[in-house]
Amino acid sequence: MLALGIDPGTAICGYGLVEAVGSRLVPREYGAITTSPKARMQDRLLKIYDELDSIIKKYHPEVMGVEQLFFNRNVTTAIPVGQARGIVLLAAAKNNLELVERTPLQVKQAVTGYGNATKEQVIYMVTKLLHLPQPPHPDDVADALAVAICAVHCLDSLTWRNKL
Repeated sequence: MLALGIDPGTAICGYGLVEAVGSRLVPREYGAITTSPKARMQDRLLKIYDELDSIIKKYHPEVMGVEQLFFNRNVTTAIPVGQARGIVLLAAAKNNLELVERTPLQVKQAVTGYGNATKEQVIYMVTKLLHLPQPPHPDDVADALAVAICAVHCLDSLTWRNKL
């Protein structure tokens, strides 16, 4: 099973494709879609959509994972992140992808075993679980890979339950 994890943002939109091969998690592709802050917002959102749509068409993931919005500090970033998240959901719908939405706490729990893990702990575990030669950069990419790992675990548990 191939899962696409997304960390939405208008400046940097991280993505990561993780495949479950038996009991192993294998990274297939990861990176970031970046946009210029000087560009019009509608052009930035279009670029995110076009590149994400291209990734989906190239790799054909079975599921897309995305974090549910949660803002406890910087509310001013909520609107642009919400706009980028809407584009991500649109791409999932247009490509008929199964969607797994989890809270940041649930993603951290799936990756580290601890829902209040630090960003550094999440990056460390993503690097180890996926046997990456170095930590993914920027942090948005590590977050996207964490979401993909969580999506794999969520879909695996749903599949297992449906077999009962």
